[in-house]
Amino acid sequence: MKAIILLATLKKEELSNTQVLSEFLAERLKKKNVETEIIKLVQQKIMAGTYNNMGPGDEWPAILTKIEEAELVIFATPIWWSNMSSEMQRVIERLDNIHDEILEGKPSRLENKVGGIVITGDSDGAQHIIADVANFFNAIGIILPPYATLSVMYEGQAKGAKTTREELWKKYEEDYASTADKMVGQLLKYAPVEK
Repeated sequence: MKAIILLATLKKEELSNTQVLSEFLAERLKKKNVETEIIKLVQQKIMAGTYNNMGPGDEWPAILTKIEEAELVIFATPIWWSNMSSEMQRVIERLDNIHDEILEGKPSRLENKVGGIVITGDSDGAQHIIADVANFFNAIGIILPPYATLSVMYEGQAKGAKTTREELWKKYEEDYASTADKMVGQLLKYAPVEK
């Protein structure tokens, strides 16, 4: 089984809370024999637009292929001003073409894939983001099981905080391990069974 985590941090190189939390979840997925790939969107050339391919140099078509090949699709985003990051919004805009295909009467390329949501932030906004992503998943055929979200609100993640990767991992392990494990269990429970 394959999982793809679309990591929507805005940080190209520096320490990212959302990346550490995504790696934390990926480790737990790997313990359940799920091959997991994290795609750091900010390091890809994803052109603006609402079609599957926006022309030469666009790296989105290759990412879309990986999404189509995975059974589990996880959106991971920080909160900025009560919303998901611009990188996550761009993913939704690029996946809009799949919604267009559904409106034309075609089956969804992502139908019955199982989705999950990872969120980090130092202010409220997680419920709003979960609602928006859940609505989008529903519109393109991705199943969002109950308890398939992992959101962390922790002052050590605040903008400008000097929290180390090790400190973040320890916090996630101490306070969020059971939530992450429940999320993994739900993703696997609802994942399509190979026949």
